[in-house]
Formats: sequence, C-alpha cells, structure tokens
Amino acid sequence: MDISIHASFLPQDDPEAALGFYRDTLGFELRNDVGYEGMRWLTVGPPGQPEVSIVLHPPAIDPGITDDERRVIVEMMAKGTYASMLLSSDDLDGTFKHLAEAGADIIQEPTDQPYGIRDGAVRDPAGNLLRIQQRV
Repeated sequence: MDISIHASFLPQDDPEAALGFYRDTLGFELRNDVGYEGMRWLTVGPPGQPEVSIVLHPPAIDPGITDDERRVIVEMMAKGTYASMLLSSDDLDGTFKHLAEAGADIIQEPTDQPYGIRDGAVRDPAGNLLRIQQRV
C-alpha cells in the first residue's frame, strides 16, 4: 500500500487570529479559505510541501456532538488540552527566537529531551499545543 498523510485537523475559534499565526508567524501558505453559514475553514501548509496540509476548522460542529460534549470541547480548548500537533524545524532555536519576537505563547523553550530529541512547545491562538522538534 502507498498511504501518506494529506491533512490533519485542528480547531480554531478565531479565523483571523489563526490565519495570522499560521500564515504570518509560522510562514505557512493559505491554501483554501471556505466560509459556510458564518463559519470558516482555513487550509494551510508549509511552502514546498503541497501534499501536506492542516485544516483549521470551527470547533465542535459535528452534528452528532451533544451540547454537553460541545461545552467540554470549548473548555478543553480554553485550557489548551484539546488538540495538538507535532512539527519540525531545521533551526529549532532560530524558530523559537522568531516565535518569541512575534509574541507567540511559548510553553517550553527548546530542550534536550531524555528520549533523544530536542524540542519545544508553543500554543496557537486557539490553545492548540504545537511541539516543534529539531530535524536530525
């Protein structure tokens, strides 16, 4: 089989803030911007990797979700415990310097981890945890 990752989904509760972070701070390309019934889905991805995307979607919109589940999702997003993604960089320290200068919410500065990688963590405007690893 030949299966690859095409897109991953992260919730966003402010499309303009999400676009500012992923496009302007991380340098991702905006690939699609779809509005429907007052909501927006943004598809972004790293330049040079058109086969890999992140879809930033309105939270808790699945029609099968109950009001209680929707409330829990919104609460978890506010605490930054609902969604996460792992990214990588050739220059982790330079990336975190840029993120700090851009005012990003740095959760953990680049650190050598006991399991053999160097990484750090940042939150996007919706509270999603993004761990960024140094490419080896």
